[in-house]
Amino acid sequence: MLHCETWSGGAGGEIPLVLLHGFGGCSALWCPLAATLATERPVLALDLPGHGGSIPAGTGGAGFMAKAIASVLKERGIDRFHLAGHSMGGAMAALLALRQPERLASLTLLAPGGFGPHINGAALRRYAFAEDVAQMAKALGSMCGPDHGLDNRQVQAVLDARRLPGAREALAKILKVILADPEGRTQGVLPTEDLARLPMPVQVLWGTADPILPAGQADDLPPTVAVRRLAGAGHMLVEERPEEVMQALRGIIAAADQISPAAFAAISSREAVEEGPTTT
Repeated sequence: MLHCETWSGGAGGEIPLVLLHGFGGCSALWCPLAATLATERPVLALDLPGHGGSIPAGTGGAGFMAKAIASVLKERGIDRFHLAGHSMGGAMAALLALRQPERLASLTLLAPGGFGPHINGAALRRYAFAEDVAQMAKALGSMCGPDHGLDNRQVQAVLDARRLPGAREALAKILKVILADPEGRTQGVLPTEDLARLPMPVQVLWGTADPILPAGQADDLPPTVAVRRLAGAGHMLVEERPEEVMQALRGIIAAADQISPAAFAAISSREAVEEGPTTT
């Protein structure tokens, strides 16, 4: 069973929004954004397997995690939902959409893993094994854009999650699955061309200054996928650009079941949050 944080806000009749954090994160990182969006619909944020309150759920590859996410939502009676995932959580969200497209009303991917081979595994290792506030702040800072100021509460929340029994051991196992070579420079790649067959609106947000996953990994996605580049943002989009993320989520939720994925992608390409050159 995966740990799940929920927000209702009295909007129980709407299709819920499900949020998936990235590697080494936890559901608590979504709290400010989720609390606001919960005034419009139920919001659920899961701790992925091997993270936070879901450490006892074990660890595994992308297939294992996607199956665990789908199962816990089914157990909660959630048959249809909007889905958003960041980084590793984005990879899980994309895989779940490809496996069970009928369950998703919309799909939002924030700097998703698995969209290209290149990855900064060295930075992820520093992030995973930081032992105190100073090390964690340095590790988090190296994953953000150059102009982002860290929130000490976020630093402490991630550090507290590392101190849970079995947390570091679980992250070490997950890193071995994510990183495809000993140097930690490559990762496994999803069949991103298959996103073209998804029946729901799909959008990808990526910071142009992402130091973990190159923003150029979004360059060759199918035309039915809306790509929004956040100029100057790094990898930690939920923390760095919460307003843009919230705006994008509200936009795709409003479009779901109203227009085709291709029409949504066309509109979004004209009304992008921000545009800027990619970094590779």
